[in-house]
Amino acid sequence: MTGGVFISGAVEGVIDEAVARHLIAHVGGVPATIYGRKGRRAIERGINGYNNAARHSLWLVLMDLDADECAPPVVNGLLADRRPGLCFRLAVREVEAWLLADRERMADFLSVAASRLPESPEDLAQPKDEIVRLARQSRRRDIREDLVPRVGSGRVTGPGYESRLIVFSRDDWRPDVAAASADSLRRAIACLRHLVEEAA
Repeated sequence: MTGGVFISGAVEGVIDEAVARHLIAHVGGVPATIYGRKGRRAIERGINGYNNAARHSLWLVLMDLDADECAPPVVNGLLADRRPGLCFRLAVREVEAWLLADRERMADFLSVAASRLPESPEDLAQPKDEIVRLARQSRRRDIREDLVPRVGSGRVTGPGYESRLIVFSRDDWRPDVAAASADSLRRAIACLRHLVEEAA
C-alpha cells in the first residue's frame, strides 16, 4: 500500500469499527483492515498477535472498559510489553460514551433537546442504555422504532441500533468536540496522532 499512513485495527463490534475508522481518518491516517467484531474475549485472545504485527505495521486495538475495571490493570494484564506501533486504547465505558460526548450532534441525531444529554458520559455505567433511554424520548418515530427494543424481544437495543449509530459515527460525529468531554477519547486521539506523526 502506498499514498498514506495505513493503520490496521481490532475492535469488539461493528459500531466500534465505524468509530475506529473515523478516528484513524481524523488524525490523517488511512484505515486498513479492521479485525475482530466478535466481542472482547476475541480481542484478549488476539492481543499478542496484534502486538507482534505492530513490529512491521501500525495498529489500533480498541476495547471497552467494563464498569468494575480500572484501565492500568487491564492494560498491564493483557499487554506488558507494547510495541511502539500499537495504540491500545480502552473506551470508558463503551464507545457509545464517545458518541454521546458530541452532545449537539447526538441531540440532533436523536431529535431530543441537547440539555437531556449527560455532560460527563464517561461517568455512565452503561452508555448504550442511555442512548436507548434518550431515543424513547425522540420526537421522531423512526428513531424510536429503530433504537428502542420492541416489547418482548429480549433485546437491549432496537433492530436498527447498530446501523443507525454506524451512520452517525461515520457522517455526523466530531471526535475533537467529543474529546473535550471524554478523556479516554482524547487519549486515543493523541495516541493515533503520535503514530501518524512518527510514520510520516
